Amino acid sequence: MTATAQRTFTVPTKAEVSATNQTIFDGLQKNLGFVPNLYAYFAKNDTALADYLALQNRKSTLRAKEREVINLITSQINGCRYCQSAHTVIGKMNGFSDEQIIELRNGYASFDSKLDALVKFTASVVTNRGRATEATKEAFFAAGYTEANLIDVVIVVGDKIISNYLHNLTEFEIDFPLAEAI
Repeated sequence: MTATAQRTFTVPTKAEVSATNQTIFDGLQKNLGFVPNLYAYFAKNDTALADYLALQNRKSTLRAKEREVINLITSQINGCRYCQSAHTVIGKMNGFSDEQIIELRNGYASFDSKLDALVKFTASVVTNRGRATEATKEAFFAAGYTEANLIDVVIVVGDKIISNYLHNLTEFEIDFPLAEAI
């Protein structure tokens, strides 16, 4: 019996992607100061990067801070170290402390009752593959969220599952400070 070598997935350079994706790289470089490896990996496909960025940047009923709650708990449940690390950085940029980020990744928010309902609802959605418990659903609405917000939660979860799964499948290099393991 022979052992099979594990496939290594590489992140393409700007020169290795289509002209359309090179233009997107230029915009990312200008706006972020670098091209995150996740985005660069999407560029191996001619249309995936633009499609993914359109999904990520769509208008939402949720505030940026609320989207980070969803990103953090979804990435934690899915075991995606890349997204845990990236969203720890982005979470801090949105005003969360290190302690609050750890709480959110653990599925609660003692510091904010509305965000607590959101993180518990999102965890239930992800864990139960869209069949959130009635208790978390009712707490979500009791906290002041609407059906329009519910739709946006599902869209953000879907966005994050795409990136979580892509990194979990490929394990390309994490180019953010590594998030604390919990």
